[in-house]
Amino acid sequence: MDQVFVSALRARYEQVLEKIAGAARKAGRSPDSVRLVVVTKTHPLETVYAALEAGFRDLGENYAEEAVEKIQSVGAVDGLRWHMIGHVQSRKADLVAQNFDFMHSLDSLKLANRLERFAAEAGRILPVLLECNVGGEESKFGYPAWEPAQWQALRAEAQQIAQLPHLEIRGLMTMPPLDEDEEITRPFFRKLRELREDLAKQVPQAKWEELSMGTSADFMAAIEEGATFVRVGTAILGARPPKG
Repeated sequence: MDQVFVSALRARYEQVLEKIAGAARKAGRSPDSVRLVVVTKTHPLETVYAALEAGFRDLGENYAEEAVEKIQSVGAVDGLRWHMIGHVQSRKADLVAQNFDFMHSLDSLKLANRLERFAAEAGRILPVLLECNVGGEESKFGYPAWEPAQWQALRAEAQQIAQLPHLEIRGLMTMPPLDEDEEITRPFFRKLRELREDLAKQVPQAKWEELSMGTSADFMAAIEEGATFVRVGTAILGARPPKG
């Protein structure tokens, strides 16, 4: 193991944690109310091992098959939690239900029913977040939620998902339009928080405490607007190698 690399990762990780703590305190929140998910997608297995040696215990992946190879290679590590943060095709629901500890990107009732089936077969309960498209971008996945008029359809699906015994709704996730200026993305984080408040009233049988929002470019604004998960890759691991 390259100890220089491990030390560099740990130093950048601590820097991000300091920024998280500052943003949380600015918002009148405890730093412990925010969980840092380090995004390891497309990074090689060697980087994952270095991340684990550096002390990271929440790792985020976008691609189910690539992630499962890493999960199986790493094996059991005390405290390690794997987060699925990317779009999941229904045909790969089994990989997610059987291997991940948390899913941030549930975006349809069809996928929910598939996940329910495989989680039941595995004898486990999968915590999930509903992914919401609050920016109106056609290129983004997630429930259409950029206009309040769209929220009723989401409420109806959330009510059905909340009845599935092997899925547990914990909150919402979003990927706003990409911009280097966090003040441009801030209104989208605020909109997700408002949507969460609406769903908490309309679908009280589910848990709505989590908001997964904010990446390397804008996680401080996301925390100020209520994020409980931030998904940071580049600021800690450096640029991702090209996929494939």
